[in-house]
Amino acid sequence: MIYFYAMNSTEIFQLALQLSKPWFVSAVRFETAPDGKMDLHIDIGFDRSFKFSPEGKVHDTKSKKWRYLNFFEYRCYLHSEVPRIKSAEGVRMVEVPWARQGSGFTLLFEAFSLALIEREMPVNKAADLLGEYPQRLWTVFNYWIQIAYNADDQSQVTKLGIDETSARKGHDYVTVAIDIDKRRVIHATPGKDQQTIDKIREHLISKNVDPQDITDICIDMSPAFIAGILDHFPNTSITFDRFHVVKLLNEAMDEVRKKEAREHDILKGHKYTLLKAEHNLSKRQKMEREELIELLPNIGNAYRLKMLFQDFWDFDNKQDAAAFLAFWCDLVDEHGIVPFKNFAKTIKGHWSGIVNYIESHIANGVLEGINNKIQLAKRRARGYRNINNFINMIYFLAGKLKFNFPHDFT
Repeated sequence: MIYFYAMNSTEIFQLALQLSKPWFVSAVRFETAPDGKMDLHIDIGFDRSFKFSPEGKVHDTKSKKWRYLNFFEYRCYLHSEVPRIKSAEGVRMVEVPWARQGSGFTLLFEAFSLALIEREMPVNKAADLLGEYPQRLWTVFNYWIQIAYNADDQSQVTKLGIDETSARKGHDYVTVAIDIDKRRVIHATPGKDQQTIDKIREHLISKNVDPQDITDICIDMSPAFIAGILDHFPNTSITFDRFHVVKLLNEAMDEVRKKEAREHDILKGHKYTLLKAEHNLSKRQKMEREELIELLPNIGNAYRLKMLFQDFWDFDNKQDAAAFLAFWCDLVDEHGIVPFKNFAKTIKGHWSGIVNYIESHIANGVLEGINNKIQLAKRRARGYRNINNFINMIYFLAGKLKFNFPHDFT
């Protein structure tokens, strides 16, 4: 063990730690850790005559240790005999200015850990970089998320988007609710069944939001979500997600292509020639598409129906939009293309929720962007086995929460 008794060394570290009365650096030392590395240890004392409260002087002390930010390449730890004082409520421990109670880390260390995660570093990798066990970092992470989430003001929410995502590939689904106006996640709950809608309703009530104030909810065509909304948000208007409807239409187009490709080799390799939006096609692809439409009548009819359907989204009157949709479904029946007839059945079965888009103009496109961010984090972390960790990561990435931990690491 090596001690530094020179006055200037303690003064330097006292300035670095930004300590003020009654706290001061009493000693600085290096110790050899079990892994053979040298760790820096800083002892912090306090003025014994200082009154921490009006009740009286120090009753006794308790030895505490915290992990601090590294000094150069050295891991650094703070040590202090933390005073306990008597009060009307009994004996209580004084709160130190460099750490929160119950934590083995300083506030700056916790903030730096969260900054690494915020910069898209997986928690396990951040823990490895900092030389800590991942679970200790998860504990810190979850603490600050819950503090910010519990304080989050959601009282102005009126329009919701709801969708599901998974913690791991094909496992542990989570239903996510977003505030469409603020473009942020407000709640996430395990599962993707009807009960998740009730849990979202209960959450809103806990945040002083009357479920009757929710005017619109945008979802895909999940029967569980539909049933849950009808049960728990009976006065809310359902809009079926535009992007989900377009996805089903493209799937119908691709089914037609696959069937025709069994007889016409010319269709091989042209999946996206028929599915991509016009502005995403190259000049050559546009020419190839026109050739396919001209040569193959079934492909031509299906493609024209697909493109005609896009006009629906441009209507600004529900009656006109509904009339157009009825006309389009009649055209599908006339052409008799089976995948499109199946799609038309889906449209008829979800008619009001699709037509509602003309008035609500809400869609889960923002949720798709959020989900892409979540999936990227999931791939980097190679999945989340702990569903609570996954939900808190969703809040961290997409909740737009306000944190009150320090942000100055200098």
